[in-house]
Amino acid sequence: MSEITNVPGIFGSDVFNESAMKQRLAPETYCAWKKCIETGTPLDLPVANGIAQAMKNWATEKGATHYTHWFQPMTGITAEKHDSFISPVGDGKVLMEFSGKELVRGEPDASSFPSGGLRATFEARGYTAWDPTSFAFVKDGSLYIPTCFFSYTGEALDKKTPLLRSMDEVSREAIRILRLFGDTETKRVVASVGAEQEYFLIPRDLYAQREDLRLTGRTLFGAPAPKGQELEDHYFGTIRTRVSSYMKDLDEQLWRLGILSKTKHNEVAPTQHEMAPIYTDANTACDHNQLIMEIMKKCAAKHNLVCLLHEKPFSGVNGSGKHNNWSLSTDTGKNLFSPGKTPRQNAQFLVFLAAFLKGVDEYQDFLRCTVASAGNDHRLGANEAPPAIVSVFLGDELNGIVESIINGTNYIEPEKSLMRIGVDVLPSIPKDTTDRNRTSPLAFTGNKFEFRMVGSAQSISGSNVALNTIMAEELGKFADILENAKDFDAALQKLVCETFTEHQRIIFNGNGYGSDWPKEAEKRGLSNLDSTASCLPAYVSQKNIELVTKHGIFTEAEFRARHEIYLETYIKVVKIEALTAVDMIRHQILPAASAYATTLCDAIVSKEAVGATCKAEHALVTKLSAATDALYDCCEKLVADLENAPEDVAEAATYYHEIILADMAAARKEADLLESLTDKSYWPYPTYSDLLFY
Repeated sequence: MSEITNVPGIFGSDVFNESAMKQRLAPETYCAWKKCIETGTPLDLPVANGIAQAMKNWATEKGATHYTHWFQPMTGITAEKHDSFISPVGDGKVLMEFSGKELVRGEPDASSFPSGGLRATFEARGYTAWDPTSFAFVKDGSLYIPTCFFSYTGEALDKKTPLLRSMDEVSREAIRILRLFGDTETKRVVASVGAEQEYFLIPRDLYAQREDLRLTGRTLFGAPAPKGQELEDHYFGTIRTRVSSYMKDLDEQLWRLGILSKTKHNEVAPTQHEMAPIYTDANTACDHNQLIMEIMKKCAAKHNLVCLLHEKPFSGVNGSGKHNNWSLSTDTGKNLFSPGKTPRQNAQFLVFLAAFLKGVDEYQDFLRCTVASAGNDHRLGANEAPPAIVSVFLGDELNGIVESIINGTNYIEPEKSLMRIGVDVLPSIPKDTTDRNRTSPLAFTGNKFEFRMVGSAQSISGSNVALNTIMAEELGKFADILENAKDFDAALQKLVCETFTEHQRIIFNGNGYGSDWPKEAEKRGLSNLDSTASCLPAYVSQKNIELVTKHGIFTEAEFRARHEIYLETYIKVVKIEALTAVDMIRHQILPAASAYATTLCDAIVSKEAVGATCKAEHALVTKLSAATDALYDCCEKLVADLENAPEDVAEAATYYHEIILADMAAARKEADLLESLTDKSYWPYPTYSDLLFY
């Protein structure tokens, strides 16, 4: 019988959270930290020293010998440099020390991290600054201190800094709206996020035999297995024992780090699974999701498994995404996307809804660009994930209310009278009254919006920066109008009605997988950026630059740097995949097919010598030879096209998308045909049947 886990006892036990700080900090130090969190007041050095000393004592009691400033560079993963607490005191002895200065600021070498031209390679100096709003934790014998990362000249080089800036902006603008509705208590509005995480688990020994999985995270070749996900028997099915043990271990590790891991289940594709956490603020949610991905991989290794976070590791079965559930809540506990019980509360809800719809419509390209990656290109629009066209699903009832406002009719009895927002009785807006639309990129699900386009391997920071910023922009414009209105109710009625009318095109409650939707979206004037190469020019449009610089989320240089980094990353990823494909074709696939063909030819000679018929062998050899020659030609074309790739990054991104990926697809078609013809004992790596049904 397995040991029973005391979840309340272990939860957050490895986190220097508020409870630990209350116990270990002097009252005046604790109050100074709280003031810093609530008002943004800088910490004095004596206060920082007090926190550092208590943090070090707590960490060393848990076995920590080192500390690290843990940050999120623009590579999309986390980075860390570990320093020990030891300090020499003479006579060959040491003390364990940690100062406020070491807590507040670090200086990692920044030269190897992408900067997008913000500094030259030889300008290596970079700084990390403690984020006191995100709790430190102990892991693997080190104290991890969440930090921001910036250059010597002050530019943000990470994903945390712009997220924190966007959270401050949306809070500031949302409070302006709340004050107009008589809310004098709220001091801060918090962007709340819960990011569901999908992933695949496969045996480590099979993974080790696949060069493509090891180098690129996805299978570049692989004929379909006789069985895929057609029977839908894996989704929510019984979790196999080996995977259940992994999930139990994973949950316990996450709980110790204060991560609210709530749900676990099998996903649609064979060997695919999902975990979902409970909501927390966007900053903490982003930190936690980075930890979740890291711990998923490490935990899998303990169980002789490999966790695949690539968006599309296997062709022909569903890929993996990360549903980013986003909402706004007050520090008094009110969800601003929860419909109210009174006309006034519902009017406030509709203002926030209108701002969201307007923001998504006006900045749909910005949102789309935040989920652009080489991996996610294989998933978006593939009849398994939201299409590349951004739209919002409201559900029948809420959409009916929006239409009634647009048409100036009563929602229940259209023929009777005009509905005046905030004056007449608005119909009750219950939660979860309609079916969920899994094909929608942005779906309203009762009190939040579920942004489903994020890729499973991506940081959620970029998407939440965009959601926060576009919401801050629209709420600010609304506040400008309403604060200066002589008749608030009349101005409110006009504003909401006009906004819904002008931006109704972004609402789509139908089937996003349908062949008619792209045509309909084009008629509506919605963008359809179907690849990273087509997305990224839109990222740095003047409209988007003005948005992020106006709200202080990025400087123009910081924003353009990210564009350049995303372009370079896309090119590098596709190039690595192409080179891996060439290597596998030349050194594994062609030799295996040729060896089997030789065996068949030998069999033909032997059988014909005794007068036996060789119909099957002749047919197989003919097909093998044709496919082998075709694959060889595809490989040579791929190599030649790689050599001719342009140097300009913008041109290269388009070239890799249109030429190199097409070459790879052609080569895969022939390689997969060879796999279906070749005796399994000759095939050089595990097949889809091996990987998906181990």
